Amino acid sequence: MSPSVLLQTRDLSCMRNDRLLFEQLEISLDAGQMLVVEGPNGCGKTSLLRILTGLRMADGGQVLWRGEPIDRLAGDYFEQVNYVGHHDGVKHELSCLENLRLARAMGAPSDNDLDDVLEQVNLYAYGETDVGSLSAGQKRRLALARLLATEATLWILDEPFTSLDKASMAMFASAFEHHLQRQGMIVVTSHHDISLPHQALQRLQLGMPS
Repeated sequence: MSPSVLLQTRDLSCMRNDRLLFEQLEISLDAGQMLVVEGPNGCGKTSLLRILTGLRMADGGQVLWRGEPIDRLAGDYFEQVNYVGHHDGVKHELSCLENLRLARAMGAPSDNDLDDVLEQVNLYAYGETDVGSLSAGQKRRLALARLLATEATLWILDEPFTSLDKASMAMFASAFEHHLQRQGMIVVTSHHDISLPHQALQRLQLGMPS
């Protein structure tokens, strides 16, 4: 394994309801790289992302971080991962600021001021607003704001552009590129085309469901 390879899978396989989604999957991701996982609904994209986060066990094979299986690393690996799933994962009874403070309490805080983070995602005026009253796009921007409020090498993102307008998509694409330039890593699924002009992206096509 190359010294720069941080995330790797070996012979990874996944089943759902007795149906094989994928098998013998090999991934190798270096610092500064993005992997775009593509394929039709039902092919296992979300399952793969959850396996990479450690939230779901693979049915075969291993996920390695710096050459070590992630199940042996536990918290040492989880501190390196920032996961935003298909659902926003924000608490509706809390304000925007309270949600970001909670994200920081559960992860490694970044140096970014939370007011600055909210301003960057166009939510500064809603800092004290309960999340339940926000629009779908605002909730999605808040979910993605956790990427800026916390520090992690590996971002794992499931359909991050859901409910976002073009301006918000462009803003987060810029944040993704900045993360890669800082030698971060991203694994992402998206129905929207992702192309970062200054970054070489890997693409993984998962097969049609059987």
